Amino acid sequence: MKDIGERLKDTRESMGITLEEVSEDLKVEPSQIENLEAGNMENFKDVYYLKYLIRDYSKYLGLDKEKLINEFNEYLFDYTSKISLDDIKKAKEEIKAGEEEKIKSPYTVEPKQTRTFTPILFYMFAIVIVAVVAYFVYSELNRENIKEETITIKYESR
Repeated sequence: MKDIGERLKDTRESMGITLEEVSEDLKVEPSQIENLEAGNMENFKDVYYLKYLIRDYSKYLGLDKEKLINEFNEYLFDYTSKISLDDIKKAKEEIKAGEEEKIKSPYTVEPKQTRTFTPILFYMFAIVIVAVVAYFVYSELNRENIKEETITIKYESR
């Protein structure tokens, strides 16, 4: 990582560009450029952000961005492959312990997602049933009225 940072710094200095100019043009803090040039990967929270910063900075300086990104990927692979499984397990346990220690209150606890599909289906089914029953009741009443009218017409015409 230091090799990448030194190459970026040497190129910037040979071009006569200041840290402030770089930070203003790339819209990042000058401390981030300093940490990148010093090879301080630990000062970046996100590896992807660091990767994109290397890409943008190398492009800004006119360097081969693909070559620098590949070097960074190799460094990252070497760096992460040196972490033992015990350290990874220990870190996972620390994360779990940190989650359990959080204070839970009704204002900070995220509500569980409820399934709204079932009630909606139930209400739609109930509406359909009511509509079908109403249709049959209406049609039955209508039939009786038609029969009564037919009967009265027959009696009146005689």
